[in-house]
Amino acid sequence: MTIKKLVEQIEAKKSFLCVGLDVDLEKIPTHLLEEEDPMFAFNKAIIDSTHHLAVAYKPNTAFYEAYGLQGWRSLERTIEYLNERHPDIFTIADAKRGDIGNTSTRYAKAFFEDLQFDSVTVAPYMGKDSVEPFLAFENKITILLALTSNAGAFDFQTRSLEDQELYKQVLQTSLNWENAHNLMYVVGATKAEYLADIRAIVPDHFLLVPGVGAQGGDLEAVCRYGLNKQVGLLINSSRGIIYASQGRDFAEAAAASALSLRTQMQQILDAR
Repeated sequence: MTIKKLVEQIEAKKSFLCVGLDVDLEKIPTHLLEEEDPMFAFNKAIIDSTHHLAVAYKPNTAFYEAYGLQGWRSLERTIEYLNERHPDIFTIADAKRGDIGNTSTRYAKAFFEDLQFDSVTVAPYMGKDSVEPFLAFENKITILLALTSNAGAFDFQTRSLEDQELYKQVLQTSLNWENAHNLMYVVGATKAEYLADIRAIVPDHFLLVPGVGAQGGDLEAVCRYGLNKQVGLLINSSRGIIYASQGRDFAEAAAASALSLRTQMQQILDAR
């Protein structure tokens, strides 16, 4: 999966929607608990009902790790299903990894080679030698945390250091790393007012934008400041789509919620 192919999918579907597959067994419809693999059964139904509306899927690995080996197996089955049935859809391992040298290489091998994800989220706090091992993988994307949607982002990310906010220094510094063309950045939808400054630094890179929907992010505001000539945005919605209903109609409700977002995206793209 390349950026070129991702852009082609966005143009074909008139969508830049990413669906977050954050599966909590306490929230999925109870009838699925009778399945041999409830997490995969849930994911499969969500994918089957939304794949024509989405260009990306993003499982947060914590929701699978919490269930031990069975959770990892569910994650593995989910990514296998996506890669086999929908190879043109972009896949994101939301793992927020990052460590120095060979450790980062092992993390990258786990998600890029073993599980065959197209991308993985990475924390930049440890700097260049913790990120470049991910960037070394050809046709794989490293999604760097830049300015996140949580309230704690203000603890460090927006603090000034030498008269410049830390998140801006992260963006500028990362552009000098080897294979920086393989970078995307996480920018929270609740921080839409910062997007103009972010685009001034990284005008051509894709941004993964969580926080639209349940976290209160505004799609129109994000697009106003964040769109670039390739669209350059992946808007993630998790709870607002996958938990639109907890009944037997959960897949249909997820599709309706995804369609609502995709319709807004189509209108924004057509207006351009």
